[in-house]
Amino acid sequence: MISELVVDVQPKEVSIAVLEDKNLVELQKEARNVSFAVGDIYLGKVKKLMPGLNAAFIDVGYKKDAFLHYLDLGPNFNTQQKFLKQALSDQKKIPAISKVQILPEIEKDGSISNVLKVGQEVLVQIAKEPISTKGPRLTSELSFAGRYIVLIPFADKVSVSTKIKSSEERARLRQLIQSIKPKNFSVIVRTSSEGKRVAELDHELKTLVKRWEENIVKVPKLKVPSIVYEETARTVALLRDIFNPSFQNIYVNDADVYHNIRDYVSLIAPGREEIVQRYTGELPIFDNFSITKQIKSLFGRTVTYKSGAYLIIEHTEAMHVIDVNSGNRSKGSDAQEKTAIDVNTAAADEIARQLRLRDMGGIIVVDFIDMAEAANRQKLFEHMSKAMVNDRAKHNILPLSKFGLMQITRQRVRPAMDVDTTESCPTCFGTGTIKPSILFTDNLEGKIDCLVNKHNVKKFALHVHPYVAAFVNKGLYPLSMKWKLKYSMSMKVIPNQSLGFLEYKFIDSDKNELDMMEEKEMK
Repeated sequence: MISELVVDVQPKEVSIAVLEDKNLVELQKEARNVSFAVGDIYLGKVKKLMPGLNAAFIDVGYKKDAFLHYLDLGPNFNTQQKFLKQALSDQKKIPAISKVQILPEIEKDGSISNVLKVGQEVLVQIAKEPISTKGPRLTSELSFAGRYIVLIPFADKVSVSTKIKSSEERARLRQLIQSIKPKNFSVIVRTSSEGKRVAELDHELKTLVKRWEENIVKVPKLKVPSIVYEETARTVALLRDIFNPSFQNIYVNDADVYHNIRDYVSLIAPGREEIVQRYTGELPIFDNFSITKQIKSLFGRTVTYKSGAYLIIEHTEAMHVIDVNSGNRSKGSDAQEKTAIDVNTAAADEIARQLRLRDMGGIIVVDFIDMAEAANRQKLFEHMSKAMVNDRAKHNILPLSKFGLMQITRQRVRPAMDVDTTESCPTCFGTGTIKPSILFTDNLEGKIDCLVNKHNVKKFALHVHPYVAAFVNKGLYPLSMKWKLKYSMSMKVIPNQSLGFLEYKFIDSDKNELDMMEEKEMK
């Protein structure tokens, strides 16, 4: 399997696509002005205690107070609080964590009101981004994640991933980490560390300790609430979790992000930084790798996947519901069971892909086509479990119920990806009446005339729908050439799959969009 990463950096948003054998399996979009991300650490203040929920609401600067449950305080919360009080009382010198005395762990079934008080300052980390009407979910057990290990201050343990099955390797890693880790830090050894040398693990451990030391010194100078540590950019964080030897290429269309990713790859996989490539093509990067077309076909309410069979995916506040339909497949009684198992197994593959792609979390209920034989129902359950092996989110799958329903729970740490694949008419804006479409090119020429002669822009790119681009560029003496000669300017016509049929964009040589909409169109 060939894995590739494509990063599309736009002024307002960064989009990251993961391809496996050219098929889109993960898509993440991050607005560049969004400040809340999983892993960010804040100095917050207790706003309200909720003894009934055994939780507290913490002010971390979000419009809705963040939620901190007693069970998310972490066993060493008292030690962390003692350290924080010392740090806030002496602004000139932060106490060394190695000299902090580890206090007894808090009670597992204790009460939030015995530990926290309103107005108290706390160090917290975002565990879940704000979802729907809810604020962020917090934890006080701080952690710094690397490729091979996770560093947790204010504790003194070494844990090894249960996915490492070899008892010899587990013992080797535990002993190795125990010998190099600093005092009063816990370390979780991740699955990717299997077989790694001490030099690689030691290098990452020192990097994570340095990250802690560089950020904790900010605490005494901060006003509450304030951010203490900002998690690595989404591109690098995603790369950190999924990078493996099967990665062939990473394509980026922005110079700064390209250098950031290249530096990170050289850090975690020396000698492999050549897989990071800067994309400089004229077509939008997602169009060039056929990602735009896949997004439009995969994110609708109805998803067609094989021989006319299709899924209907509905999202609600409480859960996600997926209905499997055989479409125009044969429904003859003799072939009914075979048709059902064929359609259902293919649906399981597509559903596993959709869960990763849309980052659907919480409860997912799948209504498969009914199957009479118990052996086929078991076969489908095993196939679904196998299809979700590559899903990095924690999940649990239950066998089919007697009603033919499969229940899946999947960890949710950010809102499900929801991409609207419908296109509103760019000409009528929903009124139902448009100018004659045959005059569209005349309208475009008027915009070009205004751009060149009124605004003195001589070099630009015109982004239009691929059908319109084909029309404008057709023939030996195309319309685009006539415009260039008539207005003495340099213009490239770029087919852009993300645009509607009669939609257009003018982009100048500095990649900035030029607003050429008429006043009537703006209404």
